[in-house]
Amino acid sequence: MIIGVDGNEANVKQRVGVSVYTLKLLEYFRKKADANIKWRVFLRRPPLSHLPRPNRYFSYQVVSGSRLWLPVFLPLHLNLHRDIDRFFAPAHYSPALLPVPLITTIHDLAFFYYPNEFLGQDLYKLKHWTAASVRRSRRVIAVSKTTKKDLLRFYHLPEDRIRVVYNGFEKNPVPRRTSQDAIPRPPNRYPYLLYVGTLQPRKNIETLIQAFAAIKHLYPHLQLYIVGKKGWQYEKVFSEIERLGIEDRVFVSGFVSDPQLAALYQNATCLVMPSFYEGFGLPVLEAMSFRCPVVSSFAASLPEVGADACLYFDPHSSSDLQEKLTMLMTDSQLRQELVRKGEQHIKQFSWNKCGEETFRVLTS
Repeated sequence: MIIGVDGNEANVKQRVGVSVYTLKLLEYFRKKADANIKWRVFLRRPPLSHLPRPNRYFSYQVVSGSRLWLPVFLPLHLNLHRDIDRFFAPAHYSPALLPVPLITTIHDLAFFYYPNEFLGQDLYKLKHWTAASVRRSRRVIAVSKTTKKDLLRFYHLPEDRIRVVYNGFEKNPVPRRTSQDAIPRPPNRYPYLLYVGTLQPRKNIETLIQAFAAIKHLYPHLQLYIVGKKGWQYEKVFSEIERLGIEDRVFVSGFVSDPQLAALYQNATCLVMPSFYEGFGLPVLEAMSFRCPVVSSFAASLPEVGADACLYFDPHSSSDLQEKLTMLMTDSQLRQELVRKGEQHIKQFSWNKCGEETFRVLTS
């Protein structure tokens, strides 16, 4: 059997979210590759050096094409050659007119809940291309029960076509920092709250900023550090910081390297996940792995992923978040309990387990 995979999400230099997911699965598939199950990874451009090395059972194939690569050039290639037995799309979108069975992973359906957060062209693709992938798929992998519930609600799929396979997680050794990995924070040792994620409305960062502004007078040196790339309507984050007059206490960074992020987790007072909606919520597990307590909204998949190892709040209430942050900062026993529970909880997640379960779906 030869399984084709769209590997483009992993073939990027800055990897977050779906890119990490795709790369980790490719690493697992390479380990499983043998004479019985071979893998062919299709790419728009030559593989970067961080991708798994090819061998006789795990190979890359570059298919040239324009931005119509997925709807035109890749399916044309697959139909002309017909040398794979099934195809795996790890991120919503899949080739049209496939001559073999399709398996697709759906990470979240946030675009149904927050359509205004997406550019018109992106929203069109998310709605129509995701629907086409789901409709064509022999099996659909959902990364959480929340995503499965949304698939049932919006696409009315037969439940037996959906498989829940949680994202993996592994605490890698903290990479050695170089001079280019200096921590992007003010040169002091003041305590700080940490947010990690894209800057966009459904992430609910404004509620976090409001709660921070309300408690900062109780903790004169407390700071807020926001890490993540700028998303749709990111300007609202900066407007809220300016409106509350806390520019000197809130620091916003873009993408950071793995060593930088590890250091930020290790030294943070806590990670705050204020989102209204998450398909999975990987930063929750990342923080736990670095003994960083987590304060999370009680919304979507976050209680599913965080279980009893988080302190939860109502995402619609900045005062509730304010109360939970105050509890955490004044109760050392609570902090220690969350750290202990977090260390135990992350043992339930691994990329090896995710890879194994995904492998079973692909080969069944």
